[in-house]
Amino acid sequence: MPKYGLRTRLLAGTILVAAAAVAATAWLSVQGATTSIAQQEKAVRQAYPLVYEAVIDYAATHTTWSTVGPVLADMSQELDVRIVVTPDGGRPIESSPASSSDAHGSEPSVAIDPLTVDNALASTQFPDGIDPKVTSPFLLTTQEHSDLESLVEKAAGCLRYDGLDDGIAEVPSGRPYLRVPMAGVPEACRDVLYQGGGYVGFEDSPSIRATATEQAALDQLAASMKSCVTAAPMKLALTGAGEVTVVAPPAAEAQDRTCLLNARRLQLRPYVAPAAFMEAMPLGKADGQATVGLSSADSWRIAGVATLVALLTVGVAMLLANRVIRPVRALTEATRRMRAGDGTARAATSARWEIAELAAAFNEMAEHVARTDRQRKALVNDISHELRTPLSTIKGWLIAANDGVADVDTDLVSSLLEETQLLQHLVDDLRDLALADAGQLRLEPAELDLGGLLRHIGAAGGGHAVVEVPPDLRVVADPMRLRQAVGNLVANAERHTPPEGQITIRAEQVGEFVCIEVTDTGPGIAAEDLPSVFDRFWRADKSRNRRTGGSGLGLAIVRQLVEAHGGEVSVTSTPGTGTTFTIRLPAAKEPA
Repeated sequence: MPKYGLRTRLLAGTILVAAAAVAATAWLSVQGATTSIAQQEKAVRQAYPLVYEAVIDYAATHTTWSTVGPVLADMSQELDVRIVVTPDGGRPIESSPASSSDAHGSEPSVAIDPLTVDNALASTQFPDGIDPKVTSPFLLTTQEHSDLESLVEKAAGCLRYDGLDDGIAEVPSGRPYLRVPMAGVPEACRDVLYQGGGYVGFEDSPSIRATATEQAALDQLAASMKSCVTAAPMKLALTGAGEVTVVAPPAAEAQDRTCLLNARRLQLRPYVAPAAFMEAMPLGKADGQATVGLSSADSWRIAGVATLVALLTVGVAMLLANRVIRPVRALTEATRRMRAGDGTARAATSARWEIAELAAAFNEMAEHVARTDRQRKALVNDISHELRTPLSTIKGWLIAANDGVADVDTDLVSSLLEETQLLQHLVDDLRDLALADAGQLRLEPAELDLGGLLRHIGAAGGGHAVVEVPPDLRVVADPMRLRQAVGNLVANAERHTPPEGQITIRAEQVGEFVCIEVTDTGPGIAAEDLPSVFDRFWRADKSRNRRTGGSGLGLAIVRQLVEAHGGEVSVTSTPGTGTTFTIRLPAAKEPA
């Protein structure tokens, strides 16, 4: 019986297909929804800094949120996100109508204040957290911008004359400066700027001269700091890049730096939009459908997987069906052929399931029937051949005696008696074999002295046999049947051993077995004939005459008797030297 039968395989195949279909559908659904949400969250995360910077810049350049709607709408369309800005104490300003998908992938609300910028969120480098675009108090007049632009152009021309790269930039207030470090600028080019009164500097200039507009803003800032500075009033200036810096005394105390920062925020507050809060989330569909769900590509993937699962189901079903039907068809065809009289009909199959086992059982049955039929025919032929000679002899002498041709004297009667005894011996051998074949060969095992039994057999065989048995060698066996088996081997050896030859009966214990060997010095048996020596009616003499004696059943009976005792018999032979038959029987167990 195989470990996994057809029923188990069919059940496993069905469960496999069902599990694969369910798992594939569930995986694709979850994967599709998860991927969609993840993509939306990723889009929002990527767009969030851009939206934050844009809204901060709007707040830095406007004093109200009244016109932010179009800005939010443009960013929403460009970045595919929905943006909601809620002024402190005001109504939300939305870039687009809300949809059922807005709850998925949204980022938490964040404060919007250009005077307190989140550098980490905006990816900016504002040390004081103030957006530099908030410049209204420091915004240059048109004349001031024109004058400074003329000066920086002269310095840039000087740099170009010396073969250096010039770089002109402007701060949000409109102040131009050279975007090069001071260390790399020739002294002559620096003099150009100094001759202009020091109003224009480089990007790393620690301080420059402020214009009238900028100085007024600095004075206003310094005045607002008088109430919080810890030392003398601070003198403020602008760097080359337009940043407010303390010239004297140095702001070493954290309180002074905080005072400056608070004063700047207080000065700039009227020029920026009020504080607000901002949210960003995935942009819903125009028809109100949620964006979270399966995309067209996901739907096609599900359809493809469903098709593959269907094909897999059909394939598994066809495979199992073919494996079931093929042996059935082969078995049916072989049965029809056997019924028609073809004894060679067999069901060819390579499977290993229950139906294949049935086909194999049919083949074994067919083989057994064919073998039994061959044995029956061979047995009939052999018995008829064995009986023909003695019956013909008896019949011939009786006819001669009846016709008066032969006298019924003592010699004739002895000859007829010998032929009758041969027939009786043949019938007895056939009976023993029939009982063994039917499993009715009765044994009466007993523990016996093997040496005495073998010596008795050797003496009864004419005294030619030499017995070599160690003392106290015992075996459990039926004495009569064991004597019959060993006696047949000895009789067979005597028929094939010349008068000057020798027969040896030897026994010894090897492990849990007792080995009995009968060796002769006869002509031996050819190697190709050894497999057949225990077959019924087999003789080395292919002419099947009685020159060597015997019915051809003795060795077959020996094998049946030995196997009935749970042992085995074997033969080895060397042509021209002799033959050895070996019987192996279980040894008697020693008492505990």
